[in-house]
This record gives sequence, C-alpha cells and structure tokens, in this order.
Amino acid sequence: MAVDWSRRGYHAQRWAARGALLAAALAVATPLVYGRLRGLLLLVLGVAGLGLSAAAVWWTLTLRGPLRWGAALVAVCVPAGLLALFAVTLFWALLVSLGLWGLAVWTGRYALRGTGGHAPMRERRLPPPRKPVLIMNPRSGGGKVGRFRLREKAERLGAAGGDGTQALVAAVAAEHDVPFLVISAGTRNHFALDLGLDRGNPAACLDALTDGVELRVDLGFAGDQPFVNNASFGAYAAIVQSPAYRDDKIGTSLEMLPDLLTGQQGPRLVARAGDTTLTAPQAMLVSNNPYRTGDPFGLGRRERLDSGTLGVLGVRVEGAFSAAALLLNPDPAGLTVLTAPEVVIEADRDEIEAGVDGEAMVLPAPVRCRIAPGVLRVRVPRKRPGVAPGPPRLDWRRLRKLAATVGRTAAPSHLHLPHRKPRRLDDHRETTPPGGPPGP
Repeated sequence: MAVDWSRRGYHAQRWAARGALLAAALAVATPLVYGRLRGLLLLVLGVAGLGLSAAAVWWTLTLRGPLRWGAALVAVCVPAGLLALFAVTLFWALLVSLGLWGLAVWTGRYALRGTGGHAPMRERRLPPPRKPVLIMNPRSGGGKVGRFRLREKAERLGAAGGDGTQALVAAVAAEHDVPFLVISAGTRNHFALDLGLDRGNPAACLDALTDGVELRVDLGFAGDQPFVNNASFGAYAAIVQSPAYRDDKIGTSLEMLPDLLTGQQGPRLVARAGDTTLTAPQAMLVSNNPYRTGDPFGLGRRERLDSGTLGVLGVRVEGAFSAAALLLNPDPAGLTVLTAPEVVIEADRDEIEAGVDGEAMVLPAPVRCRIAPGVLRVRVPRKRPGVAPGPPRLDWRRLRKLAATVGRTAAPSHLHLPHRKPRRLDDHRETTPPGGPPGP
C-alpha cells in the first residue's frame, strides 16, 4: 500500500473535514433554531413523510386497480406537500440550510479525496491493424449504423452495436486473443461509456484504427453466456421475457410487478457470493466490475473494467415497512452491495429467467456467474473523452476521525494496483463436474 500525501495537502484536507462537520451541524441547526418547536416538528414530519412516500411507491408497484392509483397519488403529493410546507414555514432558513448541506458535501468529499487519485487502466500503443473485421447490428440503437454511415467509414472492424452485440463478439475475440474494437452504435452502450468512448458519435470510435491504444479488460460470464455490462435475475429478468415488453414497457411492468414482487410468480432465488448468502431477493444484478454506489449522479458507471471482480447488488423488500427502511436507513437490511469473483444463483426450478446485457434469456439452474480477468484486448482511440473518477463516498465517521486526528491515521490511502499478467480465456473456462456444480 502506498500513500501519496504532502504535509500541506493533508493539513488542508483535515481542515476541510472540520468545515464539513461544522456546515452539516449548522444545516441541521438553522431550521431548528429559526422554527424552534415548529422546526423540530417539521423535522419529524419530514422523516415520517419520506417513509410514507416510500411505502406508497411499494403499494403502487404491488397493488392493482383504484388502490394502485390512490397509492401513486400519495407518493407524489406527500413530498410535494412537505416541500411546500417547509418553504412556507421556514422561509430563508430552508435556503440557508440547503446551501450549508451543499457546502458540507463538497468539503467532505474534498477531505476524503486523496492526492494520488485512482490509477487509470493501463494503455499500450499499437500499430494500425492489417486485416480488421467489422460485425454490425444495423437495427441496434435505432439504426445508428446507417445514420453515421459506419458501413462506408469502416469496411471491416470490431463490432458496432449495443452491449448484447458487443458481448458476443468480445467472447470470440477473447477466445482467440485478438484485439477488439468497440463502436458505440447501440441504444445505451454502457460498455463503451465505461471505456471512455464517445457514445454520441460512433464514428469517432474508428480513430482507434490510426491512433489507438490497447486496454486489457475483464469479461463476465453467466453460465456460458458472456456479458460486458451485467446479468440480471428476478423481477426485471422475468418482465423482459414478455413479448409485449418491447412495445409497452411501462404497461407490461405494471401488470407483472404485483405478482413478481409478492412472490406469487417467478422463481425463488438464492444467491451465494463468497461467505454471503442472499435468500429470496426480488432482484439481483451481477455486473462486470462493480458500479459506483457513493455518488447518486454516477450510478450505473464503472470507474474500472480491470479489477477482476464482479459487482453484486441484491434487493429484498418484504412490505411497505421494508420499503421505507430502504429510504430512511443508511444501511438497510434489504439492500446488499458487495464484490466477488464468483456468484452462484440457485432457484426452486430447473431454469432461471435472466437479462444478459439487456437480452432476454432462460438459463439452466444453477447459474454460475464468474469473471475472466484481463482476457479481452480492447482497442480504443488514444484521444477520447475518458472516464472521470467519481467522488469518494461521504463517510461521516471517517470525516470525524480525520477532523480529530493530529497525525495521519485517518488519511485516505489509495492502493496502487499491481500489474496482473493477462490470461487467456482458456484459463477461465467453466469446468463443471458430471454430477453438477459443487454445493456451497
């Protein structure tokens, strides 16, 4: 472990931690002092209102008919009413409190941000390819292949399409250890985004031919199915199986969710990731490298694609009270977020519905999700938007230690990732004994 901290930088961040704690305390105290007893009552009412809103969202998803629409009305009107009540009662104190909270968050993240930052993924300069091959999905992304004239601009090269198309071609490239070019011609292109490519201009990806660098990234597998973004199980995976989903996403979801969330339909899942067992989650998401979780604006983004670990997110909500706890509890029991090199999804039936990079599939149970570290050689333009590092998670306990310390015991440190020798995909092939996978 290497720590890169200058004495002056550490001193500034220690004072930033103290400023964050002071701003947070003032943000809470300002409306209480201004409103006195009313301010305290408003605080209690606000917490209760948030819990009621979360419960109403749960009822909206699990009920049908007039009760559903009544719950939806509560979920919308309660937050709006609370906001109006706070504005009328507290006047300027509310604006001051919000400003202080913004200052507390900014200074707190500055205090927890190390000077070294996250090490970027390793790049290697490459000569132009001699015999590139291009595989295109002309329908992906609403016809981006034709709109950006990719056929004319690149006769033969990598893969142009969404994550599902990218994953299939990437598995072949990894198997034969050949460089792979990503052209962001799909609908969302999460893989291209986390490679730092320009999603809005797929043609810019072709610059990797003449001025490109190579990245070694990981590839995920759900059973035998490769994925570059994620594999989902549970409610969402069951919904995307419906033929009506593509034409009416909202209507199909509202029709199927009550039975799926209350356990009347769908398999009962059990997920095992290392020493952790998730029993009966309504939704499971296994990602190729973990997503950011500390930044609400960075959800769905991955800072690295070469950490050699899967991201695991599981959600289990047993009722309205549990739904409220998800919002109010900083560490809710119904939400599991962890990393693991392997995840095994079991079910009470022979097959499990899955969404693999957005593609609806049915996989034989149990499903073993694993990651193959560094098996995919991706060719990207040397000049590209890149991936901005996310802000550190706002840890108030750590801020208190940093603010109180005189030495360096609370200083954030950054691991310098050791160089891992890339492995061939053959080294990571799934080997299942004749009698089936071993038990936990």
